[in-house]
Amino acid sequence: MRASQSCTRCLTRLRPRFRPSERLLRPSFSIPRTISTLRTTTKPQWQNGPVSSLQSKRSFLSVFGGKKEGAAAPPLPSEVASTSDHPTYEHDESSSRVLLQPNNLFHIMEKSPSPSMRERAAAIKRTAYCPHPEHLQANSPQHVKYTCDACGVPTYCSEEHWAADYENHLLICDALKEANEDDHDLRSGRFFPEFEYPGGQMDEALINFTNWDTFLYTRDFRAINDPRSLRQVTKLLTYPITIASFLHELSPYSLRNRLTLEGLKSLSALRYTLHPEKTGGGQDIKNIRMSPPPVRLFMLGARAESSLPREVWYQLTYMFPLTSFHLVFIGPESLDGRANEFPLPDRTASNPYGAIVERVSHNMKISTFVEHYHTLHESGTFAPFDPYFDCFVLFHPGLGHPGSSEEWAATLPRLLETKVPVLVTGYTEGDLERDVNWVKEKCSDEFDVLLKPGENRFKSLRWDINDADPTDLSQGNWGVWSFRGKRYEATKKEAKPEL
Repeated sequence: MRASQSCTRCLTRLRPRFRPSERLLRPSFSIPRTISTLRTTTKPQWQNGPVSSLQSKRSFLSVFGGKKEGAAAPPLPSEVASTSDHPTYEHDESSSRVLLQPNNLFHIMEKSPSPSMRERAAAIKRTAYCPHPEHLQANSPQHVKYTCDACGVPTYCSEEHWAADYENHLLICDALKEANEDDHDLRSGRFFPEFEYPGGQMDEALINFTNWDTFLYTRDFRAINDPRSLRQVTKLLTYPITIASFLHELSPYSLRNRLTLEGLKSLSALRYTLHPEKTGGGQDIKNIRMSPPPVRLFMLGARAESSLPREVWYQLTYMFPLTSFHLVFIGPESLDGRANEFPLPDRTASNPYGAIVERVSHNMKISTFVEHYHTLHESGTFAPFDPYFDCFVLFHPGLGHPGSSEEWAATLPRLLETKVPVLVTGYTEGDLERDVNWVKEKCSDEFDVLLKPGENRFKSLRWDINDADPTDLSQGNWGVWSFRGKRYEATKKEAKPEL
């Protein structure tokens, strides 16, 4: 894929969805005061790959052009601004677009040269509340109106409350500024060479899943020396690489590192399919053998991950070259922003749930269902399930969140019935812990932990701002854990001989 085609659409689409703060869902007004610890070549083979035809079919304008009512408009690849309003910016006379320089990316959101950033600042002021303790004590919430000059993000209702609570704001001010600059970078109109993805992996070159640096190097990505470029590319790759780092035979998770004995049993079954023997096959009739069914990855509650450019998901086939994949995106929001590209088909007897099927290549197929999983499960659409070929993935599901836990309550028992692995990620440490506690509360004795909860080695390195609460900073797929329904093994007990 050419880097020039990776404009702002693919990344801004991955900004976390509107997540109502828990304090908006509680009977009384409260403000959480804690956040997770801040932490601070060759021509791409994709152009000749099996899915190169997608480049002519998919434009980022059509994929991410959808707009919800009341939501800020997504940014365009190049956004027009008045020269008189922003005289310090470079302008491309041929296209009249603003070109922000690397040393000129910080701007107050409400005064940004980007229209979408100004709209986002207005949306934050409409939805977010001031985190000053005075409002908590008086139970009198106030919308944010004041923008911090240091980070450029609206965070308090007044300058007085910002100054009084400055010590708490200082904990996240640098991260807010970094997120602000990263968002402006997406709208800068610059060339994005970091989005040139490598092709197939040589058999002799093993992939190192220790961290992002070793992975990008052993996968032969272009050298990324700029921390901002690294943050942008990990925002996309965190989805397929999180899955691969869990399933691959060279996974960093082992019995010495968070993987349980039950987890080793489940992964051994999947890895038997994902890494088949290379002997016994050939092109002549004597060595012909049957191809196994594709490995099915069910993405439940799919949102942004279903809109990822397909070449990002196709990286899975390069890490598992002898396996075919069937990605199944399931959820009411799985087609958000893509209605123009994929209009929902009519529900017929042959397609009762209006599934949209994309044939990416000979070894990858993608199906999208705009439906809840428990409805599909009850109809037997995907039955039977096989622990050698199936795996569920839940990206930031919010299992224990007050706003979504009721929906997941109908899905969880059906997931446990399948007895196949369920991989779950979370935005923050608190988000992950809340999901784990919710699953334990609902079915404490009905599941086995496969991977102990903890930080994901392939989390997104970008900070994301929650528009409903700017103090709620998160990183995509920050944490990861896994579980499956408990298996009961029957053992035959021989009767004692009579004396």
